[in-house]
Amino acid sequence: MTTGTFAAAEASTASGLAGYAWLLIALPALGAAVLLLGGRRTNAWGHLLGCATILAAFAYGVALFISSTALDPEERTQDLHLFDWISVNALEVDFGLQIDPLSLTFVLLITGVGSLIHIYSIGYMSHDADRRKFFAYLNLFVAAMLVLVLGNSFVMLYLGWEGVGLASYLLIAFWQHKPEAGSAAKKAFLMNRVGDLGLAIAIFIMFRELGTTRYDEVFSRVGELGSGTVLAITLLLLLGACGKSGQFPLQAWLPDAMAGPTPVSALIHAATMVTAGVYLVARSHPIYDLSEDGRLVVMAIGAVTLLIGCVVGCAYDDFKKVLAYSTVSQIGYMILAVGLGPVGYALGIMHLLTHGFFKAGLFLGAGSVMHGMNDEGNIRRMGGLRKYMPITFATWGLGYLALIGIPPFSGYFSKDAIIAAAFSAEGWRGWLFGGVALLGAALTAFYMTRLLILVFLGQPRWKDLRSEDGREYHPHESPLSMTVPMIVLAVGSVGAGAFFALGDRLAAWLEPSVGPLEEAHGALSHTVVGILTVVLSLLGAGLAFALFGRKPQPATRPERVSFPVRAARADLYGNALNEALFARPGTWLTRALVFVDNKGVDGVVNGTAALLGGTSGRLRRLQTGFVRSYALSMLGGSILLLAALMMVRFS
Repeated sequence: MTTGTFAAAEASTASGLAGYAWLLIALPALGAAVLLLGGRRTNAWGHLLGCATILAAFAYGVALFISSTALDPEERTQDLHLFDWISVNALEVDFGLQIDPLSLTFVLLITGVGSLIHIYSIGYMSHDADRRKFFAYLNLFVAAMLVLVLGNSFVMLYLGWEGVGLASYLLIAFWQHKPEAGSAAKKAFLMNRVGDLGLAIAIFIMFRELGTTRYDEVFSRVGELGSGTVLAITLLLLLGACGKSGQFPLQAWLPDAMAGPTPVSALIHAATMVTAGVYLVARSHPIYDLSEDGRLVVMAIGAVTLLIGCVVGCAYDDFKKVLAYSTVSQIGYMILAVGLGPVGYALGIMHLLTHGFFKAGLFLGAGSVMHGMNDEGNIRRMGGLRKYMPITFATWGLGYLALIGIPPFSGYFSKDAIIAAAFSAEGWRGWLFGGVALLGAALTAFYMTRLLILVFLGQPRWKDLRSEDGREYHPHESPLSMTVPMIVLAVGSVGAGAFFALGDRLAAWLEPSVGPLEEAHGALSHTVVGILTVVLSLLGAGLAFALFGRKPQPATRPERVSFPVRAARADLYGNALNEALFARPGTWLTRALVFVDNKGVDGVVNGTAALLGGTSGRLRRLQTGFVRSYALSMLGGSILLLAALMMVRFS
């Protein structure tokens, strides 16, 4: 077979595989349907079906990815029309998928990391009576997330967007017997609706101005719009991204969502759902390329959020909430990157991928620790666990090194590249955003080292304590179903960054979707930034060792602390601000409207009814039913009429 014939055969295979891309969504959706509709009859094997469907989707995604690499870059974007979905006058929306490097990258992340988390959940949820339902919700979430990244239009994206919101609500509130779980799910659902409203309005504007919501048509015609309209669309899309990705000012829901099972934290709040906002901005890059002001706002939101996450993470004592604020911060880096434009789109996606490995591993490690510590989440009641949980300590430690950006671990290649690109912003913006990103690196090393010391190092503070239910602590290593996924993620934490970065391998792959990666020419070179980042990270880690590692730490946190610590413990008053600006005024407005409705609208309606009822009741007394009464009334009326006529006649 000649080379040309072989290449044609590979291209034909790739095209054929893409024609069945709907299986990526159908497999986990089928698993969710079987487990939810099958009920208790599927309890014995429901978790196995849940894992099998996501593993099958991952295998198909790998095959589709491999076949796509055989195509020329310009042929790697394929559109798959499944059926006509919405057809109302001028609105024509088909249920279609777009297979391209960006969507395939997310497919591999969602199904790959998702498969590991499904396997981990077998052991983590082994004693839960509703394990089958949990796997059904996981499958439902994965299916919705795949719709989000595979859709070929903004309406398809919105369908997956809302499906992810529903599935995340069900997963966060899975342990319904815990009041905090229900409250956290409601908070996440409502705050996400704020962002979803922005996304919906942006889609309405696109259809109103362009008559379409398909990616290819919108991006090819967006240049026809005025600068003000383009800016409005970018800001509304950013609002949607802030909701899903937990960015300022809608970041408060994400830490509270840790009330759900740990696999939920790893899947939704580390590797998939919270990265949807980054995907939205990267996918919409032709729109953002036309609005410098829109990109500036994106960068500002990312910079502010990464600092908020770092500062609050330094003060929390809840294991998963520290990691949650770390997620808020790292997503801030990604948002900052995609806001930089062509120099940052691919870098944001690269950090998204490396973060998916090490942050999912860190969350699963936290779940392993809590699994061995009677579900204890307070890090001040831990300590010295490296001797009792060596595999968890080793895998968590590798994720820790990747997160703080120590070379040659994955975070060094992705986060440092973003910091260097931030310095390339024009004028004072480069120094501002680059400086914020550098400060965030130092703070990240500080709070993560504090976490490492209080959980795994030092003296075992748990020996003289009991859990809330009165049990003694007996920390132990987790079963293989939990440790094997942690080991695989640890491997990604070590090598994924170098694999993506060397030779700009990931940037070249993503070029058909997000454009070519422009070289960053900033005030500081990449080498200088790399050295500064490592030095600052080591200083942050050293400061944490000096404060928490040199002397025994108390099992209860000090109550008398400085104002900055109190502010950080209070989420930098983010919840108080939302309460003051939105929740309380909303409550007062609702009460005022209820008062107006009760006393005003209902008063008029009820008063009219009472007037008519009272009047008719009194008039009814004149209808006695006796002829003599009617004759007397007629006589009286006649006399009055004659008297009136006589008065008129003789006046």
